[in-house]
Amino acid sequence: MATRSEADSKRLLASHGIPVVDERVAATPEEAGRVAGELGWPVVVKLCGAAIAHKTERGLVRLGLADEAAVAAAAADLLGAATEGDGDVDLLVGRMVRGSRELIAGFNRDAQFGATVMIGFGGVLAEAVADVSFRLAPLERVDAEEMIDDLATQALLGPFRGEPAVDRGALVDVIVGLAALAEAEPDVVSVDVNPLIVEAGRPVAVDALVETAG
Repeated sequence: MATRSEADSKRLLASHGIPVVDERVAATPEEAGRVAGELGWPVVVKLCGAAIAHKTERGLVRLGLADEAAVAAAAADLLGAATEGDGDVDLLVGRMVRGSRELIAGFNRDAQFGATVMIGFGGVLAEAVADVSFRLAPLERVDAEEMIDDLATQALLGPFRGEPAVDRGALVDVIVGLAALAEAEPDVVSVDVNPLIVEAGRPVAVDALVETAG
């Protein structure tokens, strides 16, 4: 199997109606600083490449950067951390998304059963609540609604820590979009959206990994 870069993975998600964080790809620290100003502060900067799957574990993510100088310094540091095994890399500069709730979503394609779509709670809550729901694709909006209803921790979908309730329609759009992607892209064997942060009640994909056959 082969992996797509985070930037390419998110572009694929967006093409199927899944909301992704506003971000830009930059080749140099100076360009990263310029595009960060266009996005608005604070921003996140990541090292991005098709061979880089575990950025956080390797320290290849910089959070909460508040000015061009900080972005340029972080970008230079990230480029310096790239290894030969990373292949071609660039910088991914994105708006910093804030929210108390993190969801996970995606699908996995099984040779026997086809694509199974998943939605659940992620982030620091993932292991504690172990709350996920699955359905086989293709699926309709009513199926996506049932997946959401199947989640045990329904209280986390309502108003939470001063934030509004999760927009269920927007969450249904994510699930339906993943199922549509699975149907439209038979070479895609898995999609992992983690986290899908709930910001102002709406889910936004801030990280994604797409694996393809071959």
